[in-house]
Amino acid sequence: MISFDPIEWIGYSASLFIVISLTMTSIVKLRIINSIGCFLFVVYGLYVKAYPVAISNALIIIINIYNLYNIYKRSEERRVGKE
Repeated sequence: MISFDPIEWIGYSASLFIVISLTMTSIVKLRIINSIGCFLFVVYGLYVKAYPVAISNALIIIINIYNLYNIYKRSEERRVGKE
């Protein structure tokens, strides 16, 4: 029987979230789901001491948050402009 270390499941889950995020047509959903996958890769990378994986995915999370903030800010500006 095939058995996986629990940390491997985190790595596979991270990969799955990244792949699913790339199928999204909404940029907001893409960035949120991608951030979940990146977070899981940060956990995985730190656990297996793959620091480049952890660092690059942590930076991607920051980029996703920054872009989500800008999207939210623009939508608020449009909403206030219509009132």
